[in-house]
Amino acid sequence: MTINQSILHLAIHSYYSLRYGVMSPEQLVEEALERGWKKVPLTDINNTSAAYGHVQRCLEKGLQPVLGIDFREGDRFLYLGLARNREGWRQLCELLNQKTLQGGKLPEMAPHCPDCHFVYGRPPKPPGELRENEWIGLRPQDVNTLTVKGWLPYLSKMVAFAPWTFRHASDFNVHRLLRCIDHNCLLSKLKPEQAASPGDIGRSPSSFLEQYSLYPQLVQKSEWLLSDCEISFPPSEPKNKRSFTLSREGDHALLEKLTVSGCKRRYGANHSKAIERLQSELKVIRQLHFSAYFLVTWDIVRYARSVGYFHVGRGSGANSIAAYCLGITDVDPLELDLYFERFINPHRSSPPDFDIDFSWDERDDVTDYIFKRYGKEHTALLATYNTFKGKSIVRELGKVFGLPKADIDLLVEQPNAREKHHPFAHYIFRYADKIAGFPNYLGIHAGGILIAERPLSYFTALQSMPKGFPIVHFDMYEAEEIGFHKYDVLSQRGLGHIKMAVDLIRENTGKEVNVHAIEAIKRDPGVRKQLRSGQCMGCFYIESPAMRGLLHKLRCDNYIHLVAASSIIRPGVAQSGMMREYIERSHQPSLRKYLHPIFEKHLGETYGIMVYQEDVMKIVHHFAGLGLDESDVLRRIMTGKKKQSDTFLQLQKKYFDNCKSRGYSEELSQEVWRQIESFSGYSFCKAHSASFAVESFQSLYLKTYHPLEFMVAVINNFGGFYATEFYVHEARMCGAYIHAPCVNHSRYLTHLDGKDLYIGWVHLHNLDKKTGENIVSERKAHGPFLSLEDFVQRIDIGREQLDLLIRIGAFRFTGLNKYQLMWEKNAVHNPQIKHQGQICLLQEAGTTYPMPALSEGPFDQAFDEMELLGFPLQSPFTLIEKPALSFVQAEQLPVYKGHNIVMLGYFVTSKYLRTSKGEVMNFGTWMDEKGYFFDTVHFPKALALYSLRGQGCYWIRGKVVEDFGFFSLEVSSLEKIPYVRDERY
Repeated sequence: MTINQSILHLAIHSYYSLRYGVMSPEQLVEEALERGWKKVPLTDINNTSAAYGHVQRCLEKGLQPVLGIDFREGDRFLYLGLARNREGWRQLCELLNQKTLQGGKLPEMAPHCPDCHFVYGRPPKPPGELRENEWIGLRPQDVNTLTVKGWLPYLSKMVAFAPWTFRHASDFNVHRLLRCIDHNCLLSKLKPEQAASPGDIGRSPSSFLEQYSLYPQLVQKSEWLLSDCEISFPPSEPKNKRSFTLSREGDHALLEKLTVSGCKRRYGANHSKAIERLQSELKVIRQLHFSAYFLVTWDIVRYARSVGYFHVGRGSGANSIAAYCLGITDVDPLELDLYFERFINPHRSSPPDFDIDFSWDERDDVTDYIFKRYGKEHTALLATYNTFKGKSIVRELGKVFGLPKADIDLLVEQPNAREKHHPFAHYIFRYADKIAGFPNYLGIHAGGILIAERPLSYFTALQSMPKGFPIVHFDMYEAEEIGFHKYDVLSQRGLGHIKMAVDLIRENTGKEVNVHAIEAIKRDPGVRKQLRSGQCMGCFYIESPAMRGLLHKLRCDNYIHLVAASSIIRPGVAQSGMMREYIERSHQPSLRKYLHPIFEKHLGETYGIMVYQEDVMKIVHHFAGLGLDESDVLRRIMTGKKKQSDTFLQLQKKYFDNCKSRGYSEELSQEVWRQIESFSGYSFCKAHSASFAVESFQSLYLKTYHPLEFMVAVINNFGGFYATEFYVHEARMCGAYIHAPCVNHSRYLTHLDGKDLYIGWVHLHNLDKKTGENIVSERKAHGPFLSLEDFVQRIDIGREQLDLLIRIGAFRFTGLNKYQLMWEKNAVHNPQIKHQGQICLLQEAGTTYPMPALSEGPFDQAFDEMELLGFPLQSPFTLIEKPALSFVQAEQLPVYKGHNIVMLGYFVTSKYLRTSKGEVMNFGTWMDEKGYFFDTVHFPKALALYSLRGQGCYWIRGKVVEDFGFFSLEVSSLEKIPYVRDERY
């Protein structure tokens, strides 16, 4: 007989059959194409990640795609589901959702899904009871067993079933290693039933016929089964939520109403430029059917505001005046000359993308609102693919091969030291290269949320994640290919700082602070002075040593220049030399050279340098006359991989033709093109920087006028560039009195009472959260603790937890030192007895115990704090023995410019980088005895001789250098100073 060689395998696995398959979806299609097949199913195991891409890939190659799912419980194959159409695909995805969302088991028998075919290996019911769309899959090796099993009468319900997992025999070895990783077992311990059959290799038509020669009708039935399956994802099919109201017309009417009202609030009643810009944007938004996208984003922000959450709308969405008028962003695009085309562009295929930041502890509630508002069937988070890569593969394979940890560490740390390696190293590195890039498991995108018009099961199955929000099986790139617009609901610590600071100010002073009065804050002289000083510790995005130095060098004291500073400090701009050029031009107007008057007119704010992506657009538009939409397309192509595409070549030709028609010289046109091409590679989105700068100003305002509350908020949100120790130090510098945790004053988080700052229980290493909370609730309910005995009778606490409290000084109000308290503990605390207010037996007996002479050393508390908090609450300089050596303080550096000096510093942080020659150098940040920061530069030669040796105090020798008024020390040598002896040990 003849068979259609295009239809052979019912089940084909890609490597999205996680830790099982070995072919990429692209390889799968290429293999099918080479074999001359015309219909290609994809049936990954409990996964739908590659579904959409497979369909599109097949259609591009002239192949007919089929989609299905290989349903399994652990290693046990249950059944293969094949979708006859899109409705069938939805049914399969929803069936898989029963397992991946609800955490239950898949049914042993496939449910009634009329638009699907199901193929069993071992049917869970007699063959005669199988439904019309249920089949028994017969593997080649089982053909001769039909008579024995007594299934010959049911031949009409059987199909040829030969899964395809491997391209060639060597793939089987890779597969077995993946299965071992999945089962966390040695290769020698892998059971046959935990892996695929070695025979699951792509077969030729003749091989198929030969293996099923006794019953060729099985092959015919397989052909018919696949021929009954058709699948496509029409481009015109609605993906995103089509309307916020009941219709697109209703959406646009509501959007116009909201934005026009917002425009009046933002700009006043008769701001012609704002009104004109808004109407222009609304026209494009309507044309591209994005009204619902804006309204949904507005709705998310509206909910957040209704419950008192702060947010920042950033990214290219801040280029939109409509977004500004809706309150989605606080960036005025007119003030900053931002172009809407950078955000939404009719010539661009990518959808719009709002990035909305919420506080880290409020984002989940906003996400929960979105799921409940728009429906769990229509809403999901985006996934990311966590892949096998680098050192992790070597470690995994090392375990599979049974290598000792020391041998695995050697492979990871010294991959080129082959003479030291275990004999199996060759195989480990060989297979690591083969597995590199394979998906390992699905993770959660940083904040991308999809809201679909149809149930998402028409596109993908879902998977539940720890917080309860499901994810789709594909990532943001696939989502964009499909046509989904994601809503980025992100989190950051900076907003937590701001919100908590406002709450603390209200609690501590009774004042209400409006941090949303952005325009007033930008103009505030105190805030501008604080910015110019560079003393911005704790302030969002501008607190790092590098930013502190840049702000000082630029003498930055206004919003516009802060936006620029936030951009030029980015790695691309800094490494290109443009940051240096920008600083020089800011100080010396004579260096501000402009290629053409258009540069001076449109880049005057940045002294003729293309700092932003919008600057590239400006020059392409104003100098060469391309439309703003075309300018944005050109900019995007220059930063991507399509520089030889037809679109790029057409725009390039238009650029030079326009330049020629405008009378520019060839030399000028080429130089401007060179700069456009060069700058587009590292320029940064201005709207993004502007959004960051708004939040920076809010932080600056709080730091300037309410520094103590602000620093406590920073401490409690556990986020920032520095370790907690230095935020505590900054609070001290701002006038706070720092106290170790105390059972009568501390709360779970760090607390401010006037100027007294009590470290919270959360910072005490190894103290149970429940214990910390119980102390606070008991004290609130029944008053302060009177003694150690009173405490242990009222708080149910274990011995180790009580020891932590005594060691940190939490009972210092008793007047007893910690050694005396440790002695008393033995008399009053018995963890086996639950204190319920009864009289202590020791008290009844009236027994007294003499107290031995117990004294506390002068540094015991500091050393306990270092062990239990991670840092001492007293100055670290009190813990070293300082010889009579003259040294310079940070504030004296300008006096010693060009001189070699000695400084005493406490290490704060450092940043390593490589020079142009590939050598390692370092920038260090230190604190002096008076509590002020200073900076050091460690060039490769000095760093190689005098490396940093962790936390502590150092003698630092070097030369004082100055760069635009910013002083630092070029280190020639340094020496770590040991702490005084810890007498406890």
